[in-house]
Amino acid sequence: MKVAIVGGRLQGVEAAYLAGKAGWETVLIDWSLDIPAKGLADGFIQCDVTDLEKATQAVKDVDLIIPALEDNDALGALVKAADRVDVPLAYDSEAYRISSSKTESNRVFDRLGLPRPLDWPGCGFPVVVKPDGSSGSKGVRIVGSESELNAAMAHAPGAVIQAFAEGPSFSIEVAGLNGKALPLVVTDIHLDPEFDCKRVTAPTTLSADLCEQFSSMAAQLAEAMRLTGIMDLEAILSQGELKLLEIDARLPSQTPTAVYWSTGINIVEILGCTFADNRLPQIAMPKKPRAVIYEHLFVAGGRGLITGEHIMSKAGPLELQTNFYGADEALTDYRPGLGQWRATMIYCGDSHDEVWARRRDGLVALARDFSLSQILDPGPEEAPA
Repeated sequence: MKVAIVGGRLQGVEAAYLAGKAGWETVLIDWSLDIPAKGLADGFIQCDVTDLEKATQAVKDVDLIIPALEDNDALGALVKAADRVDVPLAYDSEAYRISSSKTESNRVFDRLGLPRPLDWPGCGFPVVVKPDGSSGSKGVRIVGSESELNAAMAHAPGAVIQAFAEGPSFSIEVAGLNGKALPLVVTDIHLDPEFDCKRVTAPTTLSADLCEQFSSMAAQLAEAMRLTGIMDLEAILSQGELKLLEIDARLPSQTPTAVYWSTGINIVEILGCTFADNRLPQIAMPKKPRAVIYEHLFVAGGRGLITGEHIMSKAGPLELQTNFYGADEALTDYRPGLGQWRATMIYCGDSHDEVWARRRDGLVALARDFSLSQILDPGPEEAPA
């Protein structure tokens, strides 16, 4: 299988890494030369895919196109280019339209009677202000008073305003085809002070009953949207109840690699089955998933910081290294002599205790060898009073 991955930042890293694990040949397409996924792909084409003629030439000799970006103009051009060369494009335009708007997503939640945080003004403070059209933590603010809310809304007109729900976060992917849904694995999401995901762990700490409930909700959503492809659903466990936060009907970043290391399930291979073979694969869940920690490390100024994935989007071409300071694998732009570098660290073992101990020992050795004064691992800030 030869696959074109369009977009070389966070989603592109995920796609290139997992396509490599599948043994596929990969060609990365991006307008920029200095991008993280470039070091993980077999080939590279510099191309602005909003130019339809150039996009068509770039994808004409592949078996599958995976969009790894969130630019509507680029996605529109890829739809036309894929049609011209008769190559399957791993993209569901209607599901993506719904998931790229938090307002539209909330309407689907409400129509299906699925739980989510209350909207303002039907809730008290603190509240979360989320730009309607952005994904992840980009532009998200927590405010604790009406004056703060007014100031936040001045910078984000049309934003979604919801009750701030405290508690641990979880994610699940679901594959869909022609109204059928295949829920996959629940993972735990750990946030930095800016509410960006800094770490994914598996297997989940969520109870079996709540995992079943979460899986059922994900399947219900995918079926209602008649999803074809992959969708990610995020929720928070607040006061004993799962509250749905957002959908992303695209290949997500971070969680698929954690799922792969824990279970052997390769979500990029599922995309290939769905779009190239027009079928949902049979998935065999392991009886005992392996324990995984997947997290991002930034080294600069004589210290280390465990931080959100945004730091990896600023990296140059990443290299895959094995046995990197306790991590089974690391995706890093570290080069000898650099005072500033980044790494996505992947630790895997038979138990959580084992991988947390190996992580601790590895970070101690890393701090020693790079003369770091400390390695910080901050979590979300306290909610405003």
